[in-house]
Amino acid sequence: QKSCGKGLFNLTCSHLNLAEKEYFGLEFRSQAGNHVWLESLKPITKQVKNPKEVLFKFMVKFFPVDPGHLREELTRYLFTLQIKKDLALGQLPCSDKSAALLVSHLLQSELGDFHEETDQQHLATHRYLPNQEYLDNKIMHYHRRHGGKTPAESDIQLLDVARKLEMYGIRPHPASDGEGTQINLAVTHMGVLVLRGNTKINTFNWSKIRKLSFKRKHFLIKLHANISVLCKDTLEFTMVSRDTCKAFWKMCVEYHAFFRLSEEPKSKPKALLCSKGSSFRYSGRTQRQLLEHGRKAKMKSLPFERKHYASRYDERQCRSSPDLLTDISKQV
Repeated sequence: QKSCGKGLFNLTCSHLNLAEKEYFGLEFRSQAGNHVWLESLKPITKQVKNPKEVLFKFMVKFFPVDPGHLREELTRYLFTLQIKKDLALGQLPCSDKSAALLVSHLLQSELGDFHEETDQQHLATHRYLPNQEYLDNKIMHYHRRHGGKTPAESDIQLLDVARKLEMYGIRPHPASDGEGTQINLAVTHMGVLVLRGNTKINTFNWSKIRKLSFKRKHFLIKLHANISVLCKDTLEFTMVSRDTCKAFWKMCVEYHAFFRLSEEPKSKPKALLCSKGSSFRYSGRTQRQLLEHGRKAKMKSLPFERKHYASRYDERQCRSSPDLLTDISKQV
């Protein structure tokens, strides 16, 4: 009853044996119907009105510009599962070529080296893409090239392809601009993006932004004076509700802290990105602290087990569905 969000999140990461936990978070659907992240420093009972009916989803929260910075094999594997899920749900738009290449790396990790009959049977019963039936031949064409790659090597190659995609790490939030035009807002390691559909039409780097705030359902970006000479001092966007607007503002606060600050912000919030009177802040190690810890640590990577098919294929195959996280959620 008295636990804060951090307690549940730390138990989850401990169960997974996950060291680089700050890249992840627990997402759930709020009473208002919005997808929000479980706040670390706030009691769970103040965030979740009816805990018995809430499903928490363990997901990637922060997408680094270079997944090569991820030190642990388990971290890279969980990122791979996130990319796999986003592809299947159509939440990672990309060309047919890129989609087929990504799936081919998943097949190499899950099935081992190319075998035409095995690939055909697997693709017939497992859905990786919304339009997969049109790409089966292209997927198998790429899979044929990956002979000898281990699951860990396949994860690295998949993430290297994914990071170059235009929509990598971008979760669009519907809004409208000052003229009433429908657009999407998103936050990434570099700053706040404005998109029309899946096309970026403006990028506000953190260095350009003086302050982010919200007023009711209006999201405000205040720019530095040298930037606002070329455009308005304050840009205003309208979102569907106050709750949606506040949730996006919180994401921006956390992204800024994780990617730009050298260490976890203190309990007193900085005025740079906080609305007046808000006590919300990011809690946890920043990316810089994670990278420094990785450089200093002499520990071996923590062991973990990939789940396997109960089938006749070779010993290093790992199961596609249900995946590791589904199994763990059942255990919990």
